[in-house]
Amino acid sequence: MDADVVRAVNDLTGRWVRSLAPGNSVVSGLGLWPLLAILATAADEPGRAELAAAADVSAADGSRLAAELISALDSSADLHAALGVWVSEQLKLAESFSDVVPAPVVGMLTGQSAVDKPRLDAWAAEHTDGLIRQMPVEISPDVMLVLASALCLRTTWARPFTEQVKHVGSGAWAGSWHWLERTDTDLDSVRRYDDLTVITVRGDADVDVLLGIGAGVEGLLDAAARPRDGVPGSALIDGSDVVAPGVRLGKTTASRPDVRLSLPSFEVSASHDLLESAELFGLSAVSSGSQGHFSAISPAPLAIGQAKQEVLARFFATGFEAAAVTSMAMTRAAMVTRQERRLDVVLDQPFAFAAVLRESRLPIVAGWIESPTEAG
Repeated sequence: MDADVVRAVNDLTGRWVRSLAPGNSVVSGLGLWPLLAILATAADEPGRAELAAAADVSAADGSRLAAELISALDSSADLHAALGVWVSEQLKLAESFSDVVPAPVVGMLTGQSAVDKPRLDAWAAEHTDGLIRQMPVEISPDVMLVLASALCLRTTWARPFTEQVKHVGSGAWAGSWHWLERTDTDLDSVRRYDDLTVITVRGDADVDVLLGIGAGVEGLLDAAARPRDGVPGSALIDGSDVVAPGVRLGKTTASRPDVRLSLPSFEVSASHDLLESAELFGLSAVSSGSQGHFSAISPAPLAIGQAKQEVLARFFATGFEAAAVTSMAMTRAAMVTRQERRLDVVLDQPFAFAAVLRESRLPIVAGWIESPTEAG
């Protein structure tokens, strides 16, 4: 997988989570990045440069790299990925359409929500194994094109957890929770990065889940990009008392040192309207409806009218699952017609009139209107 693309997705995810309000949330920069990269290739200036900067990709390469990324993701044992495009029956496509939009056209849009929405919802459910059942887009006659990505991750733990109900007596998490616990002989599944502790929970195929204590998501993403950095647990075992954030030295009756990991099971989902942070995602210019932005897609003036993501993640005793569906809807832009000066003449006072022959100017009838009369 292209290292620059991995870094770009990581950076996009980091900027996104930094913009979120406090509280439980989840995002998928990976679900959004391919769409931004495709739009960068398809857009006219100034949106082209804005999208390329947000995706940190060359606009000329964005569509190709997005297709390669989706293909690489879909080759994973635990991860499924898909791109979809739906085009209005009324939209004339540019000859360059297939060059800038790599996904096959999987459907047409009639503009009727009762017809189109169930088909889009079915696509979302199919490509997320039922975890997300609705495409986050509203269908109306104004929607000319929908571009979407779907991700679905299901993995089981190489070493499952036991589950019990645990009561926390005080503090921010006071209450009773479904709690997970397990022991592992891999001390290096724990690493300390300065004020951050990272715990790697290995899946049984090609996906791991990282847990971070002591820093935010951005710090965890930074550590994820440096898996061999930090102080491994095998070097922490000889410390005293607290050896890393959230990690204390304890005792075991096992024949060798081990790691005991304890945490609540969790499920978190979120709906994101990406146009509420249009500048963050490079969507400011292309969402302006005053002109068209995608002449490489269609000669009709198009703008991004909707950009949304539905995403969820679940961490439980036997595994982890997550899904995201991200969609962009293009609508016809309301082209601004150039306005020139004009003379407004209003006859709202007495006036004269005459009928004349055009060439000779011979008057045929003439008169004066003192006040309006009712039309006959």
